[in-house]
Amino acid sequence: MRERRPRRRREDRPQRFKRGVYLLPSMFTVANLFCGYGCVVYATKQDFDMAAVLIGIAMILDTLDGFVARLTKTSSAFGVQLDSLADVVSFGLAPAILAFTWGLWPLNRLGWAAGFIYLTAAAMRLARFNIQTTTAIDKRYFVGMPSPAAGGVIASTIYLFPEGPQDRQTALLALVMVVLPALLMVSTIRFRSVKAIDVGWHRSYFGLFFVAVMLALIASHPRIALVTMAYTYTVGAIVAWAVARIRKRPGDAVAGELPASEVSPNEGGL
Repeated sequence: MRERRPRRRREDRPQRFKRGVYLLPSMFTVANLFCGYGCVVYATKQDFDMAAVLIGIAMILDTLDGFVARLTKTSSAFGVQLDSLADVVSFGLAPAILAFTWGLWPLNRLGWAAGFIYLTAAAMRLARFNIQTTTAIDKRYFVGMPSPAAGGVIASTIYLFPEGPQDRQTALLALVMVVLPALLMVSTIRFRSVKAIDVGWHRSYFGLFFVAVMLALIASHPRIALVTMAYTYTVGAIVAWAVARIRKRPGDAVAGELPASEVSPNEGGL
């Protein structure tokens, strides 16, 4: 008996370690979900600064869980579904409630209806993304605005103006801030994947210097830097789509949209 016990323990160690590695990406996903829930809690307490910051943290955690899963080669169907459900909360429900408590409340029913439209668009965007991951689509682009980027537009705007609108006229601007990202999420406009942007990482030190500059700007002027990044990403995709439509020739596919062969019949209107 004494000789068999060490063998069993040594044989069990790799399996236990493997289970621990599989749990690691899901831990980041659960932390992402926690930030979304925390955003809702702080939004109801009208602590809009903290609520907006939690959405920003959720965006970082959402990037890390995918990175860790690829790095450790521990991607699983369970992790994919858990990540999508967490994103619906963190980048769908949380920004919608935050936007309503911050600036849509003067619009009454129109305000909460706009929040529901945003939530529905985020859920549809994530469902379409899960379907498209199994098809041959250019990995450099997202079809429709990514839900974290849409949530970032709302969070960065509120972080810049935490006092919020106090009357119906200014609340209409908040309505645009919610409805426009919702429309972009269900559109077929292509948004560049930040992970696929080549800034010269392998050829020079420019990429590292660029990151240092961005961190310095965020540290020195976080409110202005974050809202600038969010709106630059959004406007850049819209401008690229508009320019491509102007330059397109008859019979050519429009840049920013999927070719007809890559869009399923049920998703053509998205």
